Amino acid sequence: MLMIRILELKDAGVLLRRRSACWREAERTVKPILEAVRRHGDRALLQYARRLDGLERRSVRVPLRESRRAAGKMSRPLRRAIAIASENIRAYARIQLPRDFTLELRPGLRLGQVVRPLDAIAAYVPAGRHALPSTLLMTVIPAQVAGVRRICVASPKPAESILGAASILGADEIFLMGGAHAIAAFAYGTETVPRVDRIVGPGNIYVAAAKKLLAGEVGIDFVAGPTEILILAEDGNARILAADMLAQAEHDADASAVLLTTSNTLARAVAAELARQLLTLPTAAVAARAIARNSAIVRVRSMEEGIKFANQLAPEHLSIPARSFLKKIRSAGCVFIGPHSPEAAGDYASGTNHVLPTNGVARLRGGLSTADFVKVISVQQLDRSALEDLAPAILTLARAEGLEAHARSVEARIHESS
Repeated sequence: MLMIRILELKDAGVLLRRRSACWREAERTVKPILEAVRRHGDRALLQYARRLDGLERRSVRVPLRESRRAAGKMSRPLRRAIAIASENIRAYARIQLPRDFTLELRPGLRLGQVVRPLDAIAAYVPAGRHALPSTLLMTVIPAQVAGVRRICVASPKPAESILGAASILGADEIFLMGGAHAIAAFAYGTETVPRVDRIVGPGNIYVAAAKKLLAGEVGIDFVAGPTEILILAEDGNARILAADMLAQAEHDADASAVLLTTSNTLARAVAAELARQLLTLPTAAVAARAIARNSAIVRVRSMEEGIKFANQLAPEHLSIPARSFLKKIRSAGCVFIGPHSPEAAGDYASGTNHVLPTNGVARLRGGLSTADFVKVISVQQLDRSALEDLAPAILTLARAEGLEAHARSVEARIHESS
């Protein structure tokens, strides 16, 4: 029995109309939480942490000795995996880091930029159905590369893998809190939790709603929805394609996995493989719901038609069969090229960041990067001759806007005796 829809492209418009999250309901739920933490600090934070996270401690702050002890208990293979992933993530983050520069645009006119790290950031690491130490690596390491001095970690459960990974990275300010109250604590600051400049990392709809409401009060990365993958394939191994779709579907019942293909034979083979692999998948209860509700195999007449649809969808993850397709891709969070580039590689160890825009936000920006943790400050220096050359344009524009003092600030300099 096939569990996934096989659609013609003309019927696939439903995939462009993504599931609208119940933002109004979520915002109504989190607003009083945000206000309570703003007004009452630790007292409100602890109440919510105990009620919603199951906190059984006197403080949300994790003692340094506890995270170090967790690191000591981690298995050698896990420590090795973290080391390999960290090395690649750090190397890629260094390449992404914006650079200082100065150039002489024209004689006497020097322009440039200086790059300064944020003072403090918070990395939100989910730990609901699964603890995600990989998300800790993806959020903490770019901040370290950027030079952020104060890096805080929030996670609602004391998972040994997360505490240990934080200790290995040297992120020693760890707080056991999740949901909207964690976002509020970092946005406003409490007696225990510092106020930060930016909060990054994925979370459920209540985390996303809190970030949306507090954007401006605190910097955020983006408001993320359910995870998604779009795969383009003319032909290929049905077993591998089905495995890739299930790798996304097992995240969440709201996740989406879509295959675009020109081959009717491949479409039917992948549908059959999905049903077969679900029989032995430990996470099948979640993955099957995501496949049945939110996923599809879409038949297209050509790969050009598939690429056009992919650009409209602007998926979080996009898998394409060859590098030659890349030049036509305009919008995607992360692109995976060829049969040996599974999305799981990006999730864990290849080096690119797995904190990515969803729900079409890839039309506007890419994934989390080192640039999210710095301020790029423009710098300019003009000598007298450069100012004199620019003066006619400056004076004309200033007076066209009715800003006479702007014009006079230039005239005061060029008319000054040398």
